[in-house]
Amino acid sequence: MNTTSVENKKILIINCGSSSLKYEVYEMPSEKSLGKGTVERIGDKAAFIEQSSSKSKYKENHIIPDHKTAMELVLKLLVCPENGFLTNIDEISAIGHRVVHGGERYASSVLITDDVIKAIDENIELAPLHNPPNLTGIKETINLLPHLKQVAVFDTAFHQTLPPSAYLYGLPRSLYEKHKIRRYGFHGTSHRYVSSRAMQIIKRYPENTNIISCHLGNGASITAISQGKSIDTSMGFTPLEGLIMGTRSGDIDPSIIFFLMERGYSVQDLNKMLNKESGLLGLSEISNDLRDLEQAAENGNTNAQEALDVYAYRIRKYIGGYAANLVKVDVLIFTGGIGQHGVKMRERICHNLENLGIFMNYEQNNSLGSKEGIVSHNYSPTTIAVIPTNEELQIALDTYDIVFNGEKLDTNQDINVHI
Repeated sequence: MNTTSVENKKILIINCGSSSLKYEVYEMPSEKSLGKGTVERIGDKAAFIEQSSSKSKYKENHIIPDHKTAMELVLKLLVCPENGFLTNIDEISAIGHRVVHGGERYASSVLITDDVIKAIDENIELAPLHNPPNLTGIKETINLLPHLKQVAVFDTAFHQTLPPSAYLYGLPRSLYEKHKIRRYGFHGTSHRYVSSRAMQIIKRYPENTNIISCHLGNGASITAISQGKSIDTSMGFTPLEGLIMGTRSGDIDPSIIFFLMERGYSVQDLNKMLNKESGLLGLSEISNDLRDLEQAAENGNTNAQEALDVYAYRIRKYIGGYAANLVKVDVLIFTGGIGQHGVKMRERICHNLENLGIFMNYEQNNSLGSKEGIVSHNYSPTTIAVIPTNEELQIALDTYDIVFNGEKLDTNQDINVHI
């Protein structure tokens, strides 16, 4: 990234969910977070907003019937004399938005135009729970701050470099051609950030480095990265495929669906079960929180122990599969809530990976805890790194580059946006 052309720009980051709005302001190119906040339970009587910075912390219930009201409240709080961290809203120089699904059209972050808004809308059928609120956030900020350029950063964009061998399913090709059923992958912004950060830490170049990045949290995915590009990833057409997660099943035999439907389960029942009642929660029948399961396992709970073992085993299977196609693995990254904080889980995963040249220094892993650092032995052919993810910073980096450095920007496109 060029950090000399433009200085001291404040970038507002927006991550809009169906009933929430998360935001953060970064000063670029110094990459300094000035403060952040969240609006929760939009449309509910118990709606509230909370904001924190180095100056203050604020939390209060408000009547917030919709995202327009939420965005107006955010802009007021940003410049509030008592609790804000901006003097004037005009200090904001650009806005970056997290957007879940860009389909096959976008392989990088882009300046938001009418065409981009149309494409996000067209991809709603691929991400019906996420793209609509993402689009709402974009439209509301355009209405309130029409003079600012805005950038869309897609979760799926990083994985658009997957080859057909990785993204095609063994289904009739007509389903891909007509309905675009293929592997899209998610968590792309996180995988891109931590892989770039890894290059800085170990002083290597992407061009000669192979990485396996493990984003482990309530949602979890693994990505194989070669020469800086995603070549395979565990999440698929939806975020349900791949690893066992907090409440998601991950990979299962598809015939289980038909078996259960024949026994009275509805489509709605199965959708809820696979997304909300499976994974660590379903296997343990205790919790989807790793800390709860580790405590229960220590107390002798067999279900909790088996859930932890299955979770680690599935991750090792993916690491082994990706290692086979990468030929050599230079870096193994742990990130996400579990990847960063789950010291014991990192150890469980790395047991039995020595045959792949992955040798964890267990004492170093234990002493590092949740901090950023290296947890492999000096003699390990593969470096094992723990890197806290920062998707908001990656969005700020992309927004700054596109708006102020002209990167990835087609100067011929029309940037007038009409809502």
